[in-house]
Amino acid sequence: MRVLEQLEPENVFYFFEEICKIPHGSGNTAGISNYLAEFARERKLEYYQDKEGNVIIIKEASAGYEDHAPVMLQGHMDMVAVKEPDAPVDMEKDGLMLLVDGDRLMADGTSLGGDDGIAVAYGLALLDGTEYKHPRIELVITVDEEVGMNGARALDATPLKAKRLVNLDSEEEGIFLSSCAGGARVDLHFDSEISIQRGIVCEINVCGLQGGHSGEEIHRERGNAICLLGRTLSRLLEKMELYIVDLKGGVADNAIPTQAKAKILITKYEKDDGFLYAVRGEDMEQECVQLLKTICEKLDQELKVELADKDNGIKIETFICKTEDEEVIDREESRILISLINSLPYGVQAMSRAMPGMVETSLNPGQIFMEGKRVSIGISVRSALESAKMALIHKLESLAYLAGADMEVSGIYPGWAYRKDSQLRNKMVEVYKKLYHREPEIRAIHAGVECGLLADKISDLDCVSIGPDMKNIHTTKEELSISSVGRVWNYLVKLLEEL
Repeated sequence: MRVLEQLEPENVFYFFEEICKIPHGSGNTAGISNYLAEFARERKLEYYQDKEGNVIIIKEASAGYEDHAPVMLQGHMDMVAVKEPDAPVDMEKDGLMLLVDGDRLMADGTSLGGDDGIAVAYGLALLDGTEYKHPRIELVITVDEEVGMNGARALDATPLKAKRLVNLDSEEEGIFLSSCAGGARVDLHFDSEISIQRGIVCEINVCGLQGGHSGEEIHRERGNAICLLGRTLSRLLEKMELYIVDLKGGVADNAIPTQAKAKILITKYEKDDGFLYAVRGEDMEQECVQLLKTICEKLDQELKVELADKDNGIKIETFICKTEDEEVIDREESRILISLINSLPYGVQAMSRAMPGMVETSLNPGQIFMEGKRVSIGISVRSALESAKMALIHKLESLAYLAGADMEVSGIYPGWAYRKDSQLRNKMVEVYKKLYHREPEIRAIHAGVECGLLADKISDLDCVSIGPDMKNIHTTKEELSISSVGRVWNYLVKLLEEL
């Protein structure tokens, strides 16, 4: 029996479960792209699949709606694929293990990909059904939205006739998004010299954090594991001579990292205002290890106080390896690199005056890894103001210059400006009030959606973004409200009938 077989709306959850069987993390979307193309072929629907993997599927209007203006439905096929360290899932090859708990739909040990799998499921359910009344539907499903909106940027909009776009990439029922921030990805690359040193090899692991979407959750001031790792290493530098062996943390620039770890080698430690060699005798090795643990335990307690009521699961773990020879980043370069990580800005940089309570500008160091001699740090930058976005990018450029790092900017996408007179939004509000007897909330969002890029390609495109309730997206705690999926589905069917 299918895990979601008993859930309503049955057709939506059927397609959602089918999608969850196919690995579809960002950069690994060929399988789901081909599934969508095959879906269209089987139903003899007009479709376009480009070399990037974007898929457009068109269903002509139902009887009596031939003279109604077409509508575009849009979402993305990639998910932020993260898992718990002990989860027995290869997210490059395996499907998700779905769990139902009351009204909550989750995945066991991994993210769920409700963002944006539910958009795809809604679109397929509409195209598959014959009982719905609707104008011409143009379903646009893009690739790699989560890593810079690369699919929407590359999309050829020539087959599209619609001037009305209902984006299905939102996470709060009853919220109609009408504008969003622009953004970019910034990568810092630090190239270093490698040498062989002998010392005590240790691993520092910052973990236990909540994480979350770097647009939706950035104002909650949750801990950033990469930044806190930089703080930990900087604290250790005050009492130790250490070298970087390896660095790893985070999964995507736009996900607040829940874990980051460093493998380090210690050659000297401070005692009585002087430095002693750590590997000259068992007593000195034990004394050095105890100092390391004491420093990390003290910082762990400090952070628990600082992050209380914000992110109280923070842990700094230490794992001690044996004394050995190891390839390391040279001492001075290790110090510069640690200073760079510890100096990275993070979080809200400015709040909006135009929309009180709305984040205007922010950034998130979301990923760090080491390949050979190069350490790379991926950072998501967002702002509702183009000038503020560029100013923040230039600030990172200055920081990179001081550290001797290279910087690369990619995935720049425009903001989506608020449209004061939106016929689509007015109609959507009217239908919502008629169906649920209350007003939806019109809101801007600090996170990016693809409406801005699509509006750049299609003149006078009228856009609104909606979706069902989701929590903790981009994390292993992600959950999707089953009842909300049903209500948004009923609304979407009624909306298409009314358009």
